[in-house]
Amino acid sequence: MAKYNKKKTLVIGHKNPDTDSVCSAVCYAALKRRLTGDDYEAARVGHMNEETLFVLRYFGVEKPTRVRHVRTEVRDIDIRQVPGVNRNISLKNAWNIMQRDSLVTLPAVTEDGTLEGLITVSDIARTYLDVLDSSILSKAHTRYSNIIETLEGLMIVGDENGYFSQGKVLIAAANPDMMEYYISEHDLVILGNRYESQLCAIEMGADCIIVCEGAAVSLTIQKLAQEKGCTVMTTPYDAYTAARLINQSMPIGYFMKSDHLITFQETDVVDEIKDVMASKRHRDFPILDEDGKYKGMISRRNLLGARGKSVILVDHNERSQAVDGIENARIVEIIDHHRIGSIETIGPVYFRNQPLGCTATIVYQMYRENQVEVDRQTAGLLCSAILSDTLLFRSPTCTEIDRRAAEELAGIAGIDVEKYAMEMFSAGSNFASKTEDDIMYQDFKLFTVGKITLGVGQINSLSAQELEALEARMLPYLKAERARRGLDMMFLMLTNILTETTVLLCDGQGAERMIQDAFQLEDDGKANWVRLPGVVSRKKQLVPAVMVALEG
Repeated sequence: MAKYNKKKTLVIGHKNPDTDSVCSAVCYAALKRRLTGDDYEAARVGHMNEETLFVLRYFGVEKPTRVRHVRTEVRDIDIRQVPGVNRNISLKNAWNIMQRDSLVTLPAVTEDGTLEGLITVSDIARTYLDVLDSSILSKAHTRYSNIIETLEGLMIVGDENGYFSQGKVLIAAANPDMMEYYISEHDLVILGNRYESQLCAIEMGADCIIVCEGAAVSLTIQKLAQEKGCTVMTTPYDAYTAARLINQSMPIGYFMKSDHLITFQETDVVDEIKDVMASKRHRDFPILDEDGKYKGMISRRNLLGARGKSVILVDHNERSQAVDGIENARIVEIIDHHRIGSIETIGPVYFRNQPLGCTATIVYQMYRENQVEVDRQTAGLLCSAILSDTLLFRSPTCTEIDRRAAEELAGIAGIDVEKYAMEMFSAGSNFASKTEDDIMYQDFKLFTVGKITLGVGQINSLSAQELEALEARMLPYLKAERARRGLDMMFLMLTNILTETTVLLCDGQGAERMIQDAFQLEDDGKANWVRLPGVVSRKKQLVPAVMVALEG
């Protein structure tokens, strides 16, 4: 019976994933699986930074699946999981399967899942209406077991696994004297219970005789057939019915379409295959998995009811920060701690947004609210996210709720908060081997204020020397990258966690002056460079000040 694939929901953080977005996605997906029993999978958009990789390795957690977009793909629609059949099954067997399962197309598939061809109801109909060749049974290389199955027969002499591969099919209606003139060597002869006719057919070199109406075959005929290498079978049908049915025993492999098949991959985007499907007369199209193996079938009708991927967004709610194709996705939940952004949804969703220092704190609350036990791995991930987002409780975004949650989670995970945080931050601040792209986009977000689009990256480090080295290295890159991307302004926060100070690199018309005005600072004479004492949070300190300045 054909079945349909079951859908899953992706739990995914923002572009340029940081520790909070990754760990919150992993832990929230696990919570949803526990609560619902459904398929929830943690995902990420881009490469993870060294800090996040350190956390995952420390607690023995695999990387979340990387996705490049959430546009509707073939695997997101109802793929009808039509079982593939062997190319040697009979037309009659194929017809019965198609009638039973309401199919118009049947795929022929090898044991290892390779698609060999397709046969349709129309193909089978043509074999009845257009095939007038009496040698078609042998040309199709028909297995004797197919003939027995189709005629509900019984093998008397011969091998069921043998093939009828030469000669024509005929009915021995004349007397034996006339039969000698039209039976040729290798023919298949349908006949009755006349001993003389059976004997004549065998003597003339027939490869197979079919005795109708369930008549017995004498031992003499059986012995002679064995000596001559002639296959003998019986059928309960009369000669007319047997002759009418026997073509249904031919294998579908002879009639199926096997060249230039139009197939689609599971990962093909639906919008990109619609035109191909519309331009072809086929009703059904086979789907192949990432290994090129047969997966199932779809029809144009499936596209009509196509729904986008089901997605839960964590740690963001702005379109500019979301994975590509979010406008095609079905957002079912948003869990975040940032300002309300520009994400729009088709219908109502569960939206939980709290003014806390970290999304992971909210996820931990949800574990407790649902009385779900937090294991060591989960506790470690959630605690790491809080320590990262709050800069070890130094960020102004940090609340007492965040601090209390981190301490409880650290106890479950068996880690010393101060010591572990230092290890984690150190792992993430090794910039010597990283490219400028890696550094800039390690933690980067886009924001739109009116008609102005700006990008803000942030680097946190325990080392003043390391941050100073980045100033000279990143400023030329910042200028070139802003121009390349066509942004109005671009900033890079170089934040010293220990001194709670940020050096802000900036580029764009009026960017430096705007920052100085926003924080009421004097011009210190360094171009594209502003020191911001006490500023460590992009979300709560820098971006709000920038927005007020730009809107003022």
